Amino acid sequence: MNRRPARGQSLASTFLAVEGVLYAAFLILDLTGRGEQTTSIKYAGVLLCLAFALAGGDRLVSLALALTAGADWFLLVRGSHYAVGIALFLCVQAVYYLRLRRAGAGNGWLFRSGLALALGAGVCALDMAAPLNLLAALYFSQLASNALLAWTLNGARQRAFALGLTLFVGCDVCVGLFNVLPAGSPLYFPASVGMWLFYLPSQVFIALSALPEKEEAK
Repeated sequence: MNRRPARGQSLASTFLAVEGVLYAAFLILDLTGRGEQTTSIKYAGVLLCLAFALAGGDRLVSLALALTAGADWFLLVRGSHYAVGIALFLCVQAVYYLRLRRAGAGNGWLFRSGLALALGAGVCALDMAAPLNLLAALYFSQLASNALLAWTLNGARQRAFALGLTLFVGCDVCVGLFNVLPAGSPLYFPASVGMWLFYLPSQVFIALSALPEKEEAK
């Protein structure tokens, strides 16, 4: 009797339970204005996603989540070297694009290139054409393109991956709002909470998409 699927499901259940505890812990702190205490909890959630993906055996997802952990080291833990962090996230999207192509997705180059140019032009039109902002616009164009492309594929793994990328987009929309809105804006606090409200679930779904087909949750 093959017990590997049962072990995989047990591992996934444990993973989701631990991530759920971490998620609830930092959301409570964020919602009560104690977000500065959440860094270690949030980063632990990211590292746990990486560990789960490594156990799942998908090399591309594991590589992307390792790069994600590197990006979050700069953007979340250190709070410095933002260009390095965003560049690492751009590499993450390059890996995810490769995964999508290997899964049979189209190249989407017309939309991908057009969105990158449009966002770059928008940044310039808003007189925000600093190198960091242009790099962020390029990164976001690739994330959004990957999210749309992912929904063209079928299968439980691909749906989990598509949902993860879509939540990732929601996180980065909140990041953008948080960085451009004044602190007195009514949307400032919701955006600050929304970043990780979307972000950790996005990484969890992406990590779950690394499970082998026969170990997918049913």
